[in-house]
Amino acid sequence: MRAAVLRDVGQPLVIEDVEIDDPGPNEILIRTAAAGVCHSDLHFIEGHYPTRPPVVPGHESAGVIEAVGSNVTRLAPGDHVITCLSIFCGQCRFCVSGRPALCHSAGASRGRDAAPRLSRAGETINQLFSLSSYAEKMLVHERAAVKIRDDMPLDRAALIGCAVMTGFGAVTKTADVEVGSSVAVIGCGGIGLSAILGAEAAGADPIIAIDIVDDKLDLARSFGATHAINASETDPVQAVKELTGGGVDYSFEALGLKKTAEQAFEMLGVGGDAVVIGMIPLGQKVEISGADLLSEKTLRGSNMGSNQFMVDMPNLVDRYMRGVLPLDAMISKRVGLDQINQAFDDMKTGTVARTMIVFE
Repeated sequence: MRAAVLRDVGQPLVIEDVEIDDPGPNEILIRTAAAGVCHSDLHFIEGHYPTRPPVVPGHESAGVIEAVGSNVTRLAPGDHVITCLSIFCGQCRFCVSGRPALCHSAGASRGRDAAPRLSRAGETINQLFSLSSYAEKMLVHERAAVKIRDDMPLDRAALIGCAVMTGFGAVTKTADVEVGSSVAVIGCGGIGLSAILGAEAAGADPIIAIDIVDDKLDLARSFGATHAINASETDPVQAVKELTGGGVDYSFEALGLKKTAEQAFEMLGVGGDAVVIGMIPLGQKVEISGADLLSEKTLRGSNMGSNQFMVDMPNLVDRYMRGVLPLDAMISKRVGLDQINQAFDDMKTGTVARTMIVFE
């Protein structure tokens, strides 16, 4: 099969023919239909987070199961599935207390003595997030995927595998935003737009979108934002405080930058909650004013929208099919695997919401 391989950190991905093994007892083989180009993968490609080349990135994906292992009973060939990097064990204290997104005991990879899932001429090719969806097929643990209805378009379904679940869940699950709360969202890419959708679904008002690209702010308005601030033209913190008479109840940072994470905290009103959704590069520290803590302001993170994806993702699919989750407009471009490096370049310009890699 063809796959996009990271051979050296900081270098473009290389399209190679890669061998994929047969499913083990608890594994499934998926024919990839679509995979989103996500900033999380770029962090690893550029070396902001550690990885082990050669490795195939990619994690926001959907496809159709081709084969299953001998112990797999929940899924079957022909099932349409969404993948998720929140692979869980079902037994640790996080799983049994209803927080499977925080599980770190999933056992999603093969043992060191086992044959590799991916290889090329005898060389092991590693998997990023135990998924590696920038490839024509994926071989993953059965707990890395959830079955969805067959009539859901698979490129839209792939969005739910990361961007939508992460942004929507950060609002509705991590923060549990109440009806009538004021919300600001910094960054209107796929995750930020999904946070706006979550805020609209939660009944927040006002919903303030912040970005530096007017086209993305226009898109944010169509997704439910009541106000838009271009941060290249005005101080977003001051603008938010003026709009709300002192600051928002909730802010969501969807870029993964030190500066914007700090701004998210600074634009809070008394008792406000700032949620950092984006992946801030490893080693960077976020600074806040200690005096603001006396006003019971909170700075917190969100991991994949605090998801329980086996339930949440099919529900999001149903919302799309009912016409209340407008995912069609979130996909800025659809390209083939050969255009993946250009897709990452486009992402770095900040002008696209989401580029989707589609497979024949």
